[in-house]
Amino acid sequence: QLDPENTGFIGVETFASLVHSHELPLDPAKLDMLVALAQGNDEGQVCYQELVDLISSKRSSSFKRAIANGQRALPRDGLLDETGLGFYKRFVRYVAYEILPCEMDRRWYFYQHRMCPPPVFMAAVTLTQIIVFLCYGARLNKWVLQTYHPEYMKSPLVYHPGHRARAWRFLTYMFMHVGLEQLGFNALLQLMIGVPLEMVHGILRISFLYLAGVLAGSLTVSITDMRAPLVGGSGGVYALCSAHLANVVMNWAGMRCPYKLLRMVLALVCMSSEVGRAVWLRFSPPLPASGPQPSFMAHLAGAIVGISMGLTILRSYEESLQDQCGWWVVLLSYGTFLLFAVFWNIFAYDLLGAQIPPPP
Repeated sequence: QLDPENTGFIGVETFASLVHSHELPLDPAKLDMLVALAQGNDEGQVCYQELVDLISSKRSSSFKRAIANGQRALPRDGLLDETGLGFYKRFVRYVAYEILPCEMDRRWYFYQHRMCPPPVFMAAVTLTQIIVFLCYGARLNKWVLQTYHPEYMKSPLVYHPGHRARAWRFLTYMFMHVGLEQLGFNALLQLMIGVPLEMVHGILRISFLYLAGVLAGSLTVSITDMRAPLVGGSGGVYALCSAHLANVVMNWAGMRCPYKLLRMVLALVCMSSEVGRAVWLRFSPPLPASGPQPSFMAHLAGAIVGISMGLTILRSYEESLQDQCGWWVVLLSYGTFLLFAVFWNIFAYDLLGAQIPPPP
């Protein structure tokens, strides 16, 4: 009725009157977006497809374009002025200010957020790591430097260069930890940074980023440190942390998270302590020379994945990744690395005559 010629566009005045007189229940954030879309359009027309994308919460840039054109038309104050919120909604608001640098993105996330699905991936990974650690700790009666117990290295989850053909080990090593200090650092960072990231960006994106960091960590160790076994989820943890910290630095002025400088320093201290522990285990003479020498290269690989792939993901809130050229460049680079690493593990060890320790 409003578009009798079926052009896909309607006039701004017609659309604005329709928005103000609608009888359908709309989220306050979406209503703001619609008003901004109507009042901020310089051509005097509103596209039907943009309207559909906006109403359906489809991951697209239509609402960002609407806000860019009509932000002055938005009447609401910032989220910090909202009163009478329950505990959970206050937590959601905290997460919005922790992760997102733009006030409009924060409001959009706050109003459209639903408890289902909950952030189960990071919680499940952390819980599994704790259970596995407790089981091996009780079984071996050893809670620090577990890798130096002969039975520990026989686990089917540990990555060992002598068991490269067992491909699952390139991922499952993330469930094993050297001791309480490594597990504690990883669990703290996963819950402090990983859970809010998953709440905002969704389980698919964050799980992909985490597992990409884990896989890149083990494959990098298999290339650069061919004698070293590997345990711990540091590759995935560093992918999340480096992506988040890089996002905070690049959007420092817009980030409104409380005590952001102190929180960044705390995260950097935890990450540096973890790297320092890994380097100490790799090169310190007091440890038995006959024991496995863990590598620290997984931390660096995870950080590179986070800064490249992760930063692209975090900067694409409510936008489709497949529509971005940068995402395909990063994905192609990662795929090329995976292909090179696979061929390296198949052929390079024999060609180079690498003297790897005998598998347990």
